[in-house]
This record gives sequence, structure tokens and C-alpha cells, in this order.
Amino acid sequence: MKQFLSLKKNKDFQHVYQNGASKANRHLVMYVLHNGSKENRLGISVSKKVGNSVVRHRITRLIKENYRLEKDGFEKGFDIIYIARPAAKEISFAQVKASMIHLAKLNTIFRQEDQ
Repeated sequence: MKQFLSLKKNKDFQHVYQNGASKANRHLVMYVLHNGSKENRLGISVSKKVGNSVVRHRITRLIKENYRLEKDGFEKGFDIIYIARPAAKEISFAQVKASMIHLAKLNTIFRQEDQ
């Protein structure tokens, strides 16, 4: 069963890149754009500069799992794209979570809750 909607088409990614707001930290870049629906859509981009396919897929899995666990804390109705930076090559599960939440708070789409 699918846990969340995802961005898949290049035109959707390009629309968010051109019209969305971006924030960045050491490991990730986050683009956010209000999509006018009641659900969030998640896009993940990990380029070949980050590492080989095993490394890229690992980072993708970490981002997806952290989003799945924390999705209730995100405001609804946004297209969200996470882009991994080369520094994310050796990142741990907890560091991914901290980076994702940090960026979401900077973009004011994460509800402040006790964690």
C-alpha cells in the first residue's frame, strides 16, 4: 500500500524548481510549493555526483522512510522536493531526520511539536 504521493514527472519537478521556495543545509536542499490539494507530494533527487547507485538508492530510502514517519508533522497541500548534496554520502538515519525537519521548519511547513 502506498504511504504517500510522489512527484514523478519532469514537468512537475521543473514547476516546483521554478516557482517554489528553497532552503538548504549541509546535507539536503528542499524546494516547497503550495499545490492546492489536501495531500503532500514528495520528490527526491540524488545525482550521480553523490555516489554510485547503491549510495544513491540508500539516501533515497532514508529520505522516504523519514518522511513516512514524520509526514503527520508536515502541513498539508505542498509539493516537496528533497535534493541530496554530496555531503549526504555518509549520512545516518538520525542525521537525515534532523536535516529534513530543519529544512521543513525553515520553510514553515512543519508543525512545532515535542519530538
